[in-house]
Amino acid sequence: MTDGTSQPLILTEHGTYAIITLNRPAQLNCLTQTMMEALADALAYVREKPELRSLIVTGAGGAFSSGADLGEVAALKPAQAAEFSRRGQTLLSAISESVPVSIAAIDGVCMGGGLDLALSCDLRYGTPRSSFAHPGAKRGLITGWGGTQRLPRLIGLDAARRMFLTGERIDAHEAQQLGLLNRICDDALGYACQLAERWGQQFTGQQMRDFKVQFQT
Repeated sequence: MTDGTSQPLILTEHGTYAIITLNRPAQLNCLTQTMMEALADALAYVREKPELRSLIVTGAGGAFSSGADLGEVAALKPAQAAEFSRRGQTLLSAISESVPVSIAAIDGVCMGGGLDLALSCDLRYGTPRSSFAHPGAKRGLITGWGGTQRLPRLIGLDAARRMFLTGERIDAHEAQQLGLLNRICDDALGYACQLAERWGQQFTGQQMRDFKVQFQT
């Protein structure tokens, strides 16, 4: 859609796959309402491109995302906060519906709503610098974007309960041991692009969709 570096989100197309880059590096790519709206627009655009077999989500500047902008969240009234939560759930669910396969390429911090975003992808690749946390418990908050459902399904109830209740941060190696990361790479984005390029050469979009459905039934 755009390659303007001043945009809070950048979408680029590469033949059979697309990359969405969260682009607020000075703020560790924290997710504002404006960024979430831009993400919704990007996903709607990708959904209309049947030639795209995969989508990579990543962050600029050595961070994936530090989560929702807590300044914005604190300013929301109860009804607005509930709508913000519902909108986030709908948006993250739309990631898996937009393309056959989605990948989170994670470098640096991946926390809170940013972790929820990564969890909504089919695969997650990180670098040795990657770290993960759901720190809401330290602020009296709990995520409203589906992480309470996705994280236990991925790493098990006990490990998810520990992350949610303590808010502690885990490193890339522990994340891989728990099953949160599929692989640790020096260049997670580069590795994800290699996979997406290979899939584009080997499979049709329908083949990839059929393959994904087998794991959902």
